[in-house]
Amino acid sequence: MSKKRPGGESLPSAPSTATGPSPDHEVPAATPAPDPKRWWALAVIALAQLMVILDGTVVNIALPSAQRALGMSDADRQWVITAYTLAFGGLLLLGGRIADLVGRKRTFVIGLAGFAAASALGGAAAGPGMLFAARALQGAFAAVLAPSALSLLATTFTDPKERARAFGVYGALAGGGSAVGLIVGGLLTEYLNWRWSLYVNVPIALAALLGAPAFLRDRSGRRSGHLDVPGALLGCGGLVALVYGFSEAEPRGWSSPSVLTPLVAGVVLLAAFVWWQSRAASPLLPLRIVRDRVRAGSLATMGLATIGMFGVFLFLTYYLQVVLGYPPVRTGLAFVPISAGIVIGATQIAARLLPRTAPRTLMSSGMVLAAVGMVLLSSLTVHTQYVTHVLPALLLLGLGMGLTFMPVYATATAGVPAQDAGVASAVLNTVQQMGASLGTVLLNTIATSATGRYLHSHVRGPDADGATLDQGMVHGFSVAYRCSAGVLLLAALVAGLTVWHRTPKHAGHDAPA
Repeated sequence: MSKKRPGGESLPSAPSTATGPSPDHEVPAATPAPDPKRWWALAVIALAQLMVILDGTVVNIALPSAQRALGMSDADRQWVITAYTLAFGGLLLLGGRIADLVGRKRTFVIGLAGFAAASALGGAAAGPGMLFAARALQGAFAAVLAPSALSLLATTFTDPKERARAFGVYGALAGGGSAVGLIVGGLLTEYLNWRWSLYVNVPIALAALLGAPAFLRDRSGRRSGHLDVPGALLGCGGLVALVYGFSEAEPRGWSSPSVLTPLVAGVVLLAAFVWWQSRAASPLLPLRIVRDRVRAGSLATMGLATIGMFGVFLFLTYYLQVVLGYPPVRTGLAFVPISAGIVIGATQIAARLLPRTAPRTLMSSGMVLAAVGMVLLSSLTVHTQYVTHVLPALLLLGLGMGLTFMPVYATATAGVPAQDAGVASAVLNTVQQMGASLGTVLLNTIATSATGRYLHSHVRGPDADGATLDQGMVHGFSVAYRCSAGVLLLAALVAGLTVWHRTPKHAGHDAPA
């Protein structure tokens, strides 16, 4: 039985405690014929996903050059990264609901065009302020683009085998795009200049824009209704406050009022957001989406996985460049094995096994493999050889990420009604973005604290020599990697305890729009 809201919307009855699929995972009575252009649609969606993921790391290697060229201070340079993550993480829920109300294909195109324009603006920046504004615009348009792309994928592929293959490609890009971004950033910075780390988005976006009208087919969602303005203000305000607080923790310290105030405000606003969503006639985030145990477990697995994984790119970049003395291009190329592992794990292993294997088996196995890779990285020293220590760890990490991310994407978006596909995709992207922000801050704080303790106990004079500084840095990285391994094992446990049934045979879908 269901009951009615004041606005006439049906509310689902209380979720069953049985281990079978929840009401959100019911199979529709009739399955529409597959779109003959669906594989071309996947190519367009994949281009957009690659662009958004690339932008998370491609600018990192170019940042020192941009800082020198634009005269940025050390205190202000972090805003090149923070402006993007604030807008992206804070506006994702709003972007997902707009996609459901306006149409996912339409918002996909708007997001692509806006992202390309913001990238061109950033590449042409004449000063720090212009670059910060462009990065914030990139994040805002990415918040519209990312949930539109994922929800289009979820409603385009409904056959279980094809769905597994499609999400294998998407999962490979989601996990490997960050590593590819480091490679591309190194090449562009060393052989062109830092501005091309932003300009590179323009041709990618144009290629996707050319294909979108021809190959993408939206499915009917909710084309009527009202945007939940109070929910948007509470939810987006809470997420922005949390991301800002996390970003300020590293330079200011966790006890700073500039950190504690936005973190507390974020928690209060998000609590108010949940309260309001249970009462709103047209909620920004229908709570039925996150009440499903399997979906909630998939979201928690994704959050923990991204918290544990983001230390790899941050610390290993410094290890290779500062300790081993790698130039930017060689540093980027050193991450190729993790990208290869992700592609193999997602497309050749997980995509083949998911139609006949429980998602929790793949997720838990992937996180255990990744944790083993982290343990190997924790044994690095200042004299470690790349081939004997770093390479095996990156391969294990890549395989583990590919095995995990692909079934997480497929399971978290399966069975969602078409009118909620955009916001469900936005929730998954939000969890991933928040996990990355939180993981970067927490692990960096752990690493710097461990380095400080090491130097305090090993330096006798007023100054430390270069070798001692390198040893202290590597010691800090090792401690952080051990903590990452623990988080990844926790993710394996969560997946094993919550994601108890197979991925549904069909995603939620409607008639074509």
